[in-house]
Amino acid sequence: MKTVTVSSWLVLALAATLAGCTSTSASTGDGGTDADATPAGTGTVEITNCGATLTIDEAPQRALTMEQNATEIMLSLGLADRMIGTSYQTDPVLPELADAYADVPVLADLYPNREAVLEAAPDFVYSTFTSAYGPDAAGPRADLAALDVPAYLSRFACEEPATGEAAVHFDGIFAEITEIATIFGVAEQGEQLVTDQQDRLAAAVEAAQAAQAAPDTDLLWYYSGTATPYVAGSGGLPAAISELLDVTNAYGDAEQTWPAGSWEEIAARNPDVIVLADLTRGGDGDSAQAKIDYLRSNPTTAQLDAVKAGRFITVSGSSMDPSIRSVTAVEAVAAGLTELTEQ
Repeated sequence: MKTVTVSSWLVLALAATLAGCTSTSASTGDGGTDADATPAGTGTVEITNCGATLTIDEAPQRALTMEQNATEIMLSLGLADRMIGTSYQTDPVLPELADAYADVPVLADLYPNREAVLEAAPDFVYSTFTSAYGPDAAGPRADLAALDVPAYLSRFACEEPATGEAAVHFDGIFAEITEIATIFGVAEQGEQLVTDQQDRLAAAVEAAQAAQAAPDTDLLWYYSGTATPYVAGSGGLPAAISELLDVTNAYGDAEQTWPAGSWEEIAARNPDVIVLADLTRGGDGDSAQAKIDYLRSNPTTAQLDAVKAGRFITVSGSSMDPSIRSVTAVEAVAAGLTELTEQ
């Protein structure tokens, strides 16, 4: 069996179509940008974020990130010294960010509750997941705003979907990084980070194209579960990656982002390659190896062409969400497809 596991080692060239995301900007209600935004530290920044107006008079000094994706974006911008807390670590922190992360207090294994959030006295709260602002977590963003605490939410996770982005795309990820950099007055760091990500993204796509790795390839994105497998449908990051690499998402016809599949239906679709989310939370079938073991032992899935041929590509579970790790998922899948093509 050949399992392709790829880290972010590709050395990768900028796509000109993405270059516009490096400008300093603030988000409008439809997920677009307002080029007239003023960087924090030089004046007030107003951002319409998921339908709510955030007003930031000064660059935040006591930011709280509610989960790992937000944390890693902040750390990648060099903002560890502006963070008074983080929470909800789902994977080992990226190695290049580990030292900075070690200096940030962890307020909770999962989400800190409202009392813990208020006790920390943040001047800015940031999450890429809606659930961070639930009643058992930080509480509604409007309640924080009433306390003069701006609360930012990723455009891909708005409480009201119509106020954000209908589907994940890399332009939106880069625009979010740019917005956070604008808020904190580190526009140059944001521009450099986005440029680096764009370079890697473009080169990963070019490498796959050069190897002719993708034509007519069906990918099943297998996220979690054994009795009921959860797979990638439409609108999420796997759908965006599939489009970039010109492959077919085996469940691209599903309306949900992460639909519940069935092994019988997956067997009928018989994908060419299976992309495995390597989750570290320890649940049933979470790790990539546990998924492979199950696929090989289940009589229905053992007959899949991809399983018999060992056509697996492993990516970290967190890289399947829109985040600083998303480019890594493109690199992994592009490199995996290339290696499988060369066998």
